[in-house]
Amino acid sequence: MKNNKTKADYLGHRKRLKERFSEKNLKDFAGYEILEFALTFAIPRKDTKPLAKELIKKFGSLKQVLDASCEELQTVKGISEHTSLFISFLKQTALLYRYLEIKEGESLSSPQEVVNYLISALSGEKIEKFCAVMLNSGNKVIECVELEKGTVNKSVVMPRKIAEAALKYKSASVIIAHNHPGGTLKPSQNDIEATKAVYSALKSIDVALLDHIIISNGNYFSFKEYNLI
Repeated sequence: MKNNKTKADYLGHRKRLKERFSEKNLKDFAGYEILEFALTFAIPRKDTKPLAKELIKKFGSLKQVLDASCEELQTVKGISEHTSLFISFLKQTALLYRYLEIKEGESLSSPQEVVNYLISALSGEKIEKFCAVMLNSGNKVIECVELEKGTVNKSVVMPRKIAEAALKYKSASVIIAHNHPGGTLKPSQNDIEATKAVYSALKSIDVALLDHIIISNGNYFSFKEYNLI
């Protein structure tokens, strides 16, 4: 009898979550409720609220849960490989949607659109990644290319790679970006030297460097805004 009551309780709660979602915006949900609702699609016959709360408790917030690797997620009891992949899928889908917004638009209405995408894509990364956004003469995004990950000497590696990518995609201009996992937004001397080298390399093939964006903890530093380009 007790098992039947437990089953009825979580099934009824799932139904109520679906009804709330269909009637309201996710902004009206607490972080654990969003995660709880999402987990119902990966874990079929279980009350997912305790697991959602445990994930939030361990990682600190819904964003940090979504930023966690599959290996990190699986350290929480009850999170299988299947469930960890599903959580990772949620974040990747959100990133893809934001990327398609800027790529499928006729042109950028504001450089902030690219900055917002880069913040979403890079702020939760645990290692340094370096990417370049390629634009055509109409200021339309052609592609966003990941060029390197891990610590590299950017002033040596990046100019050639970015110039090659610009030629490949027939870009008129480029925005480059990388993240600082350590938390600081201040550009290093290597960052400054790399930016100058990339600017010169692109100028030699008649491609403009519009900006270099550094991302960390949901914030950004723009070389253009600080007149460093």
